[in-house]
Amino acid sequence: MRDFPTAVTELIAAAPPTDLGPGTPAAERRAQIRTAVASLPPACGAGLWLLFDYLDESHTISQADESCPNRNFWHAIMHRREPDAWNSKYWWRRVGAHPVLAQLAEQAPAVGYKYTTPFDFVDFCEKARGTGSADEQTAQRVQRLEWDLLFAWCFDRGARK
Repeated sequence: MRDFPTAVTELIAAAPPTDLGPGTPAAERRAQIRTAVASLPPACGAGLWLLFDYLDESHTISQADESCPNRNFWHAIMHRREPDAWNSKYWWRRVGAHPVLAQLAEQAPAVGYKYTTPFDFVDFCEKARGTGSADEQTAQRVQRLEWDLLFAWCFDRGARK
């Protein structure tokens, strides 16, 4: 485990299972999230809000700097979950060749998925969402892996954008 601030570590440990759709914001965690986000780089804040299904809060942070690939990455995930596949793919084009995508391609087979492109993963999520199928469970595992990798990437680099 990385050396995240204690409040962040506790929140990550308490995170609900990842939802492919918008989910329901964890109202009981709102104050904790707000406090934790204040100690994080903005890109990490977008991710932490998203982890607890606060799509609007995540979106606000992501959209505040559209020149930042890290924020665009969170933005693309948020729209995939909304669900708005077209808009998610728009933001994936803005992300470009982010290093976390290579990490996903390398690590996703361990959770049962051959990750090729974020566009293909958007399509996979669209087909699997709400089915209760093995594919939906696989997509949820990949989405959580994606979250873990991007959050760590942003935190490790002190992503101030």
